[in-house]
Amino acid sequence: MEPHPLDVVSPAKIAQLVQDVGIRKVSLGALETFTLGVLAGAFIAFGGMFYTVAITGSELGFGPTRLIGGLSFSLGLILVIIGGAELFTGNSLIVMARASGRIATRALLRNWALVYAGNFVGAAGSALLVYFSGILSLGDGAVGTQALAIAEGKLALAPIEAFARGILCNILVCLAVWMCFAAHSVSGKVLVILFPITAFVVLGFEHSVANMYLIPVAMLYSGQADIAGLAANLLYVTAGNVVGGGVLVALVYWVIYCRKPAA
Repeated sequence: MEPHPLDVVSPAKIAQLVQDVGIRKVSLGALETFTLGVLAGAFIAFGGMFYTVAITGSELGFGPTRLIGGLSFSLGLILVIIGGAELFTGNSLIVMARASGRIATRALLRNWALVYAGNFVGAAGSALLVYFSGILSLGDGAVGTQALAIAEGKLALAPIEAFARGILCNILVCLAVWMCFAAHSVSGKVLVILFPITAFVVLGFEHSVANMYLIPVAMLYSGQADIAGLAANLLYVTAGNVVGGGVLVALVYWVIYCRKPAA
């Protein structure tokens, strides 16, 4: 009997779809991959802009303010998924295709490198545009002050904190991407994105591509470029993102749904 059209896609079917999409991703040309990475970096930056302004001056208290910020930041992944772009954190799921032997390690690393570079260009470039746009001066400079506070909190994280928060973040991000394969409509995809992304922001987890915008924009505003601090943050958060998405989501689901039993 045919499933009802409103039924969600089963997890086992999602696992196959994720692998098929992963193969298509690594097959894209270098220019297309890099350019789609730039778009994703810019899209995540839009989420970062929305988040920063939305929580500026809030007097609702710690939890409610972070909830507003999380809902606002969700714009970034919504644009990536619905608009179409290549996001490094979400591409951790390509590990499933590698685990099944359907792509080579070199192809996986090539995709990650191109997308990561594109994400940085898009996010940092957006930070530059925001700086020159004067947005940070809104609210008599309150937005800029908020941007500084966000970046300072990220740069103050100990390496183990940044790494652990990166793991937790990309578990939620990759689960959001995973569940998008189950949705049959744009509204459905938006809905399954909202809760995991809002949750990672509320909980204070760390997203490498978001930090490619949030830290540079604060540096531009302050006029002080802590390149070493940015590099260290991205190193530990990126490593955590790879473990969270590539191991604790992609490999776990691969073991459950795709691993062939030993003969």
